[in-house]
Formats: sequence, C-alpha cells, structure tokens
Amino acid sequence: MIVFFAAALVQSPKATAQNLDVPYVPTSQEVVDAMLKLGKVKKDDVLYDLGCGDGRIVVTAAKQYGTKGTGVDIDPQRIEEANANAREADVTDKVRFVEGNLFDMDLSEATVVTLYLLPSVNLKLRPKLLQLKPGTRIVSHAFDMDDWKPDQTVQVGGSTIFLWTVPQR
Repeated sequence: MIVFFAAALVQSPKATAQNLDVPYVPTSQEVVDAMLKLGKVKKDDVLYDLGCGDGRIVVTAAKQYGTKGTGVDIDPQRIEEANANAREADVTDKVRFVEGNLFDMDLSEATVVTLYLLPSVNLKLRPKLLQLKPGTRIVSHAFDMDDWKPDQTVQVGGSTIFLWTVPQR
C-alpha cells in the first residue's frame, strides 16, 4: 500500500490561505517519479496521496504504472485542478479525488501512502499510518517521522525522500 501526503489539512470544511496547516507547494515531476520508484509502485497497488494538491502523484502513478489511487485535499481549488489533470491524462477510471481532511480518510485499502507535509503533521499522522496493513509503504517528500527511522532515504534534485514500511504488529 502506498500513500502520499502532499498538501493542506485543516479542521474547517473550506480552505483559506489563513487556515491551511500545510501550504500548497507543488512537487517537481522529478521528485514525483523518484517517490513512486522508491515506493516500488506497481499496477496492483492502491495509492493514497494525502494532501494531494493538483493530483500529480496519483495521476502519474495511474498513467505510468496503471495504479489505482485516491488523493485527498482540503482545498476545493486543488481538487478541481486534480480532476482536470486526471481528465487530461485520461486516467479518470483509475483515480479519484476527495475534498476533505486527510485525518478523516479511511486508508484501510492503501498499499502505498505518499506525503509532502510538515514534520508536525507527519508526527500527528504516524499513529494512523502505523495501524495500516503490515507491508504498506509510506513515502514522504522532505520530512521524516522523528524517531521512526526510514527503511531508505534518497536525494533527488535537491530534495530528500523517505521510505518506511509498516511493520508487523
């Protein structure tokens, strides 16, 4: 399972610049490609991108690997962009985008989760991530999980990418 977290999270239903816990900062395509490679994404995976922004991780996974994926973002403008990007890439049969709070998402189907959040948000998410099925892969752009040591760390285009695997309980 792969899940990517990349964008905003707030408690209110509509996003504004003032209430986003994580600002929207697009991930470069070079880093997106490296995240999917590091997460060993394949056709059979179910990818969740938390804070999906314009959907580029989910869309790329669907286009390049045939992966089914879901992106979640609190900002309705980002969800509109993500849906437009999915239509343009002709992957609407493989992806969906949900306007909502990433903490409220049911991730039980995920085999891969992707993130581009802030350290404090990663730490708040860690307990939820550790409850996912053992073997689920978590890939984070730029930020780690404090004392949960990554299985692998790579440098790409000036960015750091981290990989964790949910352990057996």
